[in-house]
Amino acid sequence: MPISKNIDELPKIATREGYGETLVELGKEDENIVVLDADLAAATKTGMFAKAFPERHINCGIAEANMAGIAAGLAASGKTPFMSTFAMFVAGRAYEQIRSSIGYPGLNVKIGATHAGISVGEDGATHQCNEDIALMRTIPGMMILNPSDNIEAKAAVRAAYEYKGPVYMRFGRLAVPVFNDREDYKFELGKGIVLREGKDLTIFATGLCVVEAMYAAQKLAEDGIDAELINIHTIKPIDEELVVASAAKTNRVFTVEEHSIIGGLGSAVCEVLSEKRPTKVTRIGMNDIFGQSGPAVELLHKYELDAEGIYNKIKKTLNQ
Repeated sequence: MPISKNIDELPKIATREGYGETLVELGKEDENIVVLDADLAAATKTGMFAKAFPERHINCGIAEANMAGIAAGLAASGKTPFMSTFAMFVAGRAYEQIRSSIGYPGLNVKIGATHAGISVGEDGATHQCNEDIALMRTIPGMMILNPSDNIEAKAAVRAAYEYKGPVYMRFGRLAVPVFNDREDYKFELGKGIVLREGKDLTIFATGLCVVEAMYAAQKLAEDGIDAELINIHTIKPIDEELVVASAAKTNRVFTVEEHSIIGGLGSAVCEVLSEKRPTKVTRIGMNDIFGQSGPAVELLHKYELDAEGIYNKIKKTLNQ
């Protein structure tokens, strides 16, 4: 699905906006939905729900572990709770409570984690969560969704609501290009989306890196390199069938994510291929380092997670 427009010409909306808007839509449909936040309603966009349904919104304060316990209690009582805060605070600070109080009993709690990755920008390394997918992947039964744009974010929230069980949803602070505005777009839990077919190599991308990888793939095409691009919006369970099929087709794989290369999409793809179809894989992401403070777009460029950086890394690796 090549994009005819320049990336700068596409409308840009943060995926957290889609989260907040869809919560309001679902709230109108289901009175059992309760939204919790940890004193960050404006940032996570749960403030939209609080304004529409104040009686079903709970500000738990800066007490993320307690929020997880409250969400577990609500779910055990038949409600459908959405708990929201920054990825660093929910995946990191409340990990044990999510694991033991939500994951272990398999409760129907939806976790909306915003401000993930280095694109948090000026908030700095302590707030730039590049480890959340790795942490959540270790919890048995936890589904993990990482939408690539606002349209996919809305679809992911609705799909998470319809799914019965714990779900971790990853959203960003940075406004990113909206590119899934096409009639044939379909979101299906656990199924990757082939955005571009190719024969020379496969790029598996997730989150905001998907659109950047798309432009990188088009630039590779100008060099005579035919790259297949697949959007993996569901990290767990990953689409094993598609991963294996594409690797068998191209015999060369790259993964791209705004997350540590340890424990995220790259690790998930490697785990599948090492068991089912051994293939050379190069992981593109945060290379076992912390980020720095700075404008989000500049950070993506610095760590080579924009279209130019992805293109350069793939070309350099192939030349080696």
